[in-house]
Amino acid sequence: MIAKKERFINAFLVLSWLLMTNGGKFIKRSGFIIGIDEVGRGALAGPVVVAAAAVSKEAVRAVRRAERGFGKLKDSKKLSPRKRTAWFEYFKGHPNVMFASARIYPRGIERMNISASANKAALIAYERLISGGGMRIGKHEIFLDGGLYLGNGKNGLERENFNDEMKRAETVKKGDEKIMAIKIASIAAKVSRDAYMKRLSKKYPEYGFDIHKGYGTKAHFRAIRKYGRSIVHRKTFL
Repeated sequence: MIAKKERFINAFLVLSWLLMTNGGKFIKRSGFIIGIDEVGRGALAGPVVVAAAAVSKEAVRAVRRAERGFGKLKDSKKLSPRKRTAWFEYFKGHPNVMFASARIYPRGIERMNISASANKAALIAYERLISGGGMRIGKHEIFLDGGLYLGNGKNGLERENFNDEMKRAETVKKGDEKIMAIKIASIAAKVSRDAYMKRLSKKYPEYGFDIHKGYGTKAHFRAIRKYGRSIVHRKTFL
């Protein structure tokens, strides 16, 4: 049954790609909606990760079609790991969806505090997205999930050269439930951070990072009491 479902998803991916690209021809970009979201804000260990995703109007229509095969696109926290990975692979192969991510590690979080760290990662992810995607500044709408700020003076970062596009960026309460680009960013951030925490678990197997991803579960607190803090724990969170 699982193999049959996976074959259906793979076939649907191919069909969706052809629909998205007009039979395999790249659709000309004409302005993007950029969504930015973070994961790991409340974790006791590991980095905070922010992803920025750029979605064209053509991609929005294609994702709506893809939902017939994958199910409704949701914020990463509301998707199973399997569904999350399936969506992530779908977006990776999409010619009109681009994303970039950035991490701030525990020592940086301790120096800046978590809010400033997340906002700095948002800024880095946005700049990587723009430069890596060859996108023209000023042609896009930017939306951030609640609690993240880019260039409107609320991000806690000392910087003067925010461009007008950054200053127009809008922070949306529960944006990960309302705006497709933020949902995609949340998936990219979650998949990226989970993979990193699984790699950390091989180096620090006693803490179980592959299971709880650094969050404050009972098992994680027991491991900290038994083994003490590791270098990847956030001192200001414990």
